[in-house]
Amino acid sequence: MIFIVVKFNVGDDHLDTWLTRTAAFTEATRAEPGNLWFDWFQSVEDPNEFALVEAFADAEAGAAHVSAKHFAEGLAAMRPALTQTPRIISREIDGDGWSAMGELEIG
Repeated sequence: MIFIVVKFNVGDDHLDTWLTRTAAFTEATRAEPGNLWFDWFQSVEDPNEFALVEAFADAEAGAAHVSAKHFAEGLAAMRPALTQTPRIISREIDGDGWSAMGELEIG
């Protein structure tokens, strides 16, 4: 699986509209074959920082994602709201989804 985390720094004047600005991109990506998840989070320490946690089944699905028309459109929609270049971690890892955290097993 391809596991990706991207951090975006968003300008103050775009905080309230960031998720709306990225909604079409998010919806289209979630509908892609091979997309496992595509979830946005906002930092509790820095409200200007949003993190995107996403995963794709394999390198082929990841390549199809970055080649998609909605990928280019999504980047274009994001660019005016950003205050710096996003930071990314992208790795191929074993597995096909989330595992239970044994240290906090419930039940």
